[in-house]
Amino acid sequence: MNLPISPDQLLEFIGNHYVMAGALFLVTILLIQDIFDNLFRKHTMVSPSEAVILLNNDATILVDVREATEFAEGHIEGARNIPFGKLDERVAELDGHKATAVIVTCQSGTRSLAAGKKLTGHGFTQVYELKGGLFAWKDQNLPVTKKRK
Repeated sequence: MNLPISPDQLLEFIGNHYVMAGALFLVTILLIQDIFDNLFRKHTMVSPSEAVILLNNDATILVDVREATEFAEGHIEGARNIPFGKLDERVAELDGHKATAVIVTCQSGTRSLAAGKKLTGHGFTQVYELKGGLFAWKDQNLPVTKKRK
């Protein structure tokens, strides 16, 4: 079996293009990490329409992990604002909901992923992450409010 490139040629290529080879290696590692994160994730991602269905259940709570200034600019009706940076110290506020559905949201979905991991680590069993965050919610023309809860 003839390989299209010999090992010596491959090493020479990597030596001549070490930045590109390093970037390829880094991207490969990040992709593998993402695959493992998705395989072992203990919370579920939901679309805005799926979140509406969950929110129609009175027991479901919505936690917005954006900063207070972002929250004040507009949020989903009924959301509780617990900024991501204060989630560990304020998680006791949610202790009565460890066995009920908890939807976590942020602006774009980045902080809610990490918040979902934290909540499952604290023993919450039904954690949902709003896929795309408030951006996706607004894209679906769903209502936002500026009232504080």
